[in-house]
Amino acid sequence: MVVRRNTQKEFAMSSQGSRQTLVRQWEMLKLLPTRPPGMTAKDICQQLNDEGFEVSKRQVERDLEQLSHSFALICNDKGKPYGWHWMEGAGADMPAISAAEALSLTMVEKVLKPLVPTTVLKSMAPRLNQAKDKLTKLQQGASFGDWQNKVAYVPATLQQQTPKLSDEVLSNVQLALLHNQCIDVSYQPGAKPDALKSYTLHPLAMVQRGVSTYLVACVDPYDDPRLFALHRMQQATPRDDKSVKTPPGFTLKHYIDQGGLQFSDGNTLQLKARIDHKLAMHLTETPLSDDQHITTDGDKHLLSATVADSWQLDWWVKSMGAQIEILQPASLRTSIINDLQQALDNYQYR
Repeated sequence: MVVRRNTQKEFAMSSQGSRQTLVRQWEMLKLLPTRPPGMTAKDICQQLNDEGFEVSKRQVERDLEQLSHSFALICNDKGKPYGWHWMEGAGADMPAISAAEALSLTMVEKVLKPLVPTTVLKSMAPRLNQAKDKLTKLQQGASFGDWQNKVAYVPATLQQQTPKLSDEVLSNVQLALLHNQCIDVSYQPGAKPDALKSYTLHPLAMVQRGVSTYLVACVDPYDDPRLFALHRMQQATPRDDKSVKTPPGFTLKHYIDQGGLQFSDGNTLQLKARIDHKLAMHLTETPLSDDQHITTDGDKHLLSATVADSWQLDWWVKSMGAQIEILQPASLRTSIINDLQQALDNYQYR
C-alpha cells in the first residue's frame, strides 16, 4: 500500500511538472519577436524568471531547440549572442504541424502554385516554410522525413519543359478570376506566332494541363468558352468597370467532361480498332471509356469504345504506331492513313 501511495504521488508530481513545462514553453513562444535579430536565450530566461518561472538559460536553450521542431522558429546565428524569432508571417497563434501535414503540404505546393492566386499563396507561405523546415529537421533522425526522396510523379507522356510564364500576367489573371473581373490581354495565337491580338476576356476557370496553364474564358462579345494559354499572354490587365458574364449552365466539370481540355468540340464517336496483345493488356487495366469492350480476334484483339472526337484522340492513335489499326469511323481511319503516309514520306531517302 505504501508503494501505491508513493506511485500516485510521483504521478501527480510528474503531471504537475509537465503542465508547468507546457505553460512555460507557451509563454516562451509568445515572447518571441516576429523578425530578426530576435531574442536571446538569456533575455528570454530573464523575462520568464520575472514572470515567476524558475528556469535556467540552459533549459531555455533546450526548450527552444525542441520547439523549433514543431513550430516555425528561426535561430538568427549571424552574430553572437544568437537570437530566436518567428518565421516571417508566423506567430504564436500558428499551431504546430505534424510530419504527415508537412509532407502533404510540400508535395502539393508545386501543384498549387500555378492555380492559386499569388496573394493567397503568400498568405500560405509561413505554413509552407514551416512544413519544409519540419521535414528538414526530421531527416536527421526519422525515415518519415525523407519520404519526399522516396516517392515521385512521372508523367506517362514525354517530359517537356514548362513554358515561360510572366509572374505579373499570372498574378493579374488569378486576381481577375478571383474577383470576377474582366481582363484585357495581349495574346499571341498559336497558329500565328508573329501576330499579337487584343482581347477582353471573361475569365471562368484555370486549368493545369501537363506543363501548361490555361485560362477558360469567353471573348467579348461572344459567350462560348475557349482556352487561352497563359504563356502566350504578353500583358493582362484586370478591369474594375466590367464584371464577368458566365454562360448559362457553365461549370468547369461539365466543360472538361465535354472534352474542352482535349481540344474537342464536345462531340463523341464510336471508335473501333484492331490492337495487339500489349495494348489490349494496357487498355484492360486503364480503359478509354466506361463502355469499352475488347474481344479476341486471332492473334489480335478488337477494341470498341465511345470517346471524344478530339485532337487528343488523334495524337494518341498516332503515338501507338503499329500497335493499333483504326477500323471505324472511316473519316478517322482516312485521316490517320494520310498522316502516316506523310510521315513515311518524310523518312524516305531523297
